[in-house]
Amino acid sequence: MSILFCYFLIVNFLGFTSTGYDKFLARRRKRRIPEKTLLSIAAFGGSIGSGIGMLIFRHKTSKRSYLLKFWGIIILHIVVLYLLFTNEIISLKL
Repeated sequence: MSILFCYFLIVNFLGFTSTGYDKFLARRRKRRIPEKTLLSIAAFGGSIGSGIGMLIFRHKTSKRSYLLKFWGIIILHIVVLYLLFTNEIISLKL
């Protein structure tokens, strides 16, 4: 397993669990994980885990400002991956 794959596995797990834990804290009316932290995890590669966590835990799905920032991160990831693959910096050869 490559280091990059392990990194994305860990950061997506972190995104998923932090979204679920923030929902848990919200229900208990405790001090929450800042949105900046949740978005940073998504920006550093945990967008898939964070997105799945948002859907499963039904968390942050109606907050428009958060969703705009989250989808901005997703679009940025797609653009970067497109540029990396089209310029053959990364290849899909196995």
